[in-house]
Amino acid sequence: MSATPSRPSESETARAKIAPGRPKDLAKRAAILDAAKQMFTLHGFDGVSMDQIAATAGVSKLTVYSHFGDKETLFVEAVRGVCEELMPDLFVADPKAPLRAQLTGIANAFFKLITSDEALSMHRMMLTQSSDEHVRQMFWQAGPQRVQSAFADFLQARADNGEVDVPDIRRAASQFFCLLKGELHMRMASGLGGKPAQPEIDTHITATVDFFLRAYAANGRRAP
Repeated sequence: MSATPSRPSESETARAKIAPGRPKDLAKRAAILDAAKQMFTLHGFDGVSMDQIAATAGVSKLTVYSHFGDKETLFVEAVRGVCEELMPDLFVADPKAPLRAQLTGIANAFFKLITSDEALSMHRMMLTQSSDEHVRQMFWQAGPQRVQSAFADFLQARADNGEVDVPDIRRAASQFFCLLKGELHMRMASGLGGKPAQPEIDTHITATVDFFLRAYAANGRRAP
């Protein structure tokens, strides 16, 4: 049965407004985020209460609300945090670096992200009936959409440099990540076998990058 999200009482809300300029404890914020990432992954949005997150983080419920305001904000920050941990600053790249090497690096990090235990658990959770459309939309915007938009900006910069010829940047970004998921991710998400061996992953990523560059290399030339 889904846990009912709890809200702070009026007295708790009043206390949270005291001393608005007081700096927040970053260690407590990190502990709350760690607890939220762990619990949302295991139990989904509806299966976790703010009381439970506070207890796991070793802080008061008032502290949780003071840092994040509400449960939805905390969920979004938790999903974003997982993505940022596994794909840090990949799209802030040197424009002079070889395109193939950068695409391969992005592909490796993305595949590691989507095949992590946390991501697979969250993916399965989003497919259950207990996750309503609003929760799935929050997940999409904080995770997949954020990554795809960043990659689209990366592609646009490369197109502006004349390295790729991409008529529809957003569509191409979506295609790249769909190709990367492929059968390997589908099998893992379905619980069929464990994680593939690294040589199989390397072959899959190389083939994906080659396919993408053949489709969008500028003037039909092979990208370095």
